[in-house]
Amino acid sequence: MSDTAVISDRRLEREAARRRQSRRGQAIAATSTVVVLGGLAAWILTSPGWPAVRETFFNWEVFKESFPDVLSGFWLDVKLFVIVEIAVLIVGLVVALVRTSRVPALFPVRMLATVFVDLFRGIPTILLVYLIGFGIPALRLSGLPTDPVVLGGLALTLSYSAYVAEVYRAGIDSVSSGQRAAALAVGLTPRQTMRFVVLPQAVRRVVPPLMNDFISLQKDVALVSILGPQEAFRVAQIDASSTFNYTPLVAAALLYLCVTIPMARITDRVTRRTREARGL
Repeated sequence: MSDTAVISDRRLEREAARRRQSRRGQAIAATSTVVVLGGLAAWILTSPGWPAVRETFFNWEVFKESFPDVLSGFWLDVKLFVIVEIAVLIVGLVVALVRTSRVPALFPVRMLATVFVDLFRGIPTILLVYLIGFGIPALRLSGLPTDPVVLGGLALTLSYSAYVAEVYRAGIDSVSSGQRAAALAVGLTPRQTMRFVVLPQAVRRVVPPLMNDFISLQKDVALVSILGPQEAFRVAQIDASSTFNYTPLVAAALLYLCVTIPMARITDRVTRRTREARGL
């Protein structure tokens, strides 16, 4: 038998062994999952208070009655999330570019950008929604918005822009100085270097943390309800208080999960691809 045939047989044996090991691992994982989830389900379903919990939180009739209204309110959450996300991406990038600039004349602007990040990153988002949502209308100044949806969106934009600006800044700082020097050496201006060399690499590197921030943003959109808009949580809260049944809140939670879980899986996939591209 030739050496090539021996090597081929060994390779086939190794591949078969890996497949057997993979199937064994999958079988063990499936069995342990069934045991754990089955035990947890049995523990909950046989508890003394389960009938009352099922009636209060998982009432199918109440779910069918309340779901259309909750879904209608959820579209406001989705629209607000999309608009705020776009605004956050733009504002956060501008703040990050200002903070990473080394132009002496921009020192006052850099100082303002630093104050912006420290201030709005340090205030809890719910408190910021209160302060802007009720404080701006109280000023009674002409030209300022009074719509609670607009004010809530503004509060979320300010809060998340501070976080996203730091994510952008970390990505910009992670690009090696050698690439900047090389770009300048071939004749690019500092602005062109930032636009065509630094930013594309920085954005690719910070996509996973950015998506994590937007998963949090999707949930925090519900904070706008404290200002009065009829979004999903507010509608569910009204239904629950009128029937003394919390199933509408479960319906709202399911709608949020329908958005956040796919985003989380996409984030995992993007993170994995980013690591593979960087050889980690």
